[in-house]
Amino acid sequence: MTFDYKPLFKTMIDKNVTREQIKKELQLSPATMAKLTKGENVSLTVLDKLCTFLDCEIEDVISHIKKPGSS
Repeated sequence: MTFDYKPLFKTMIDKNVTREQIKKELQLSPATMAKLTKGENVSLTVLDKLCTFLDCEIEDVISHIKKPGSS
């Protein structure tokens, strides 16, 4: 299984929020921001902070993509 953060970047555009604002307001490290950009795993705490800051639901931040052949 794979996770995708495209919904996060769309939500940020819709709410007129920049990556710098996210990084500063949530005190996220450059490494965490890089993980989001690359679609790598981040903690549930980070996802919670994003949802709270953006006033949105988890599906507005992350989506699950099934690998072919997985059930």
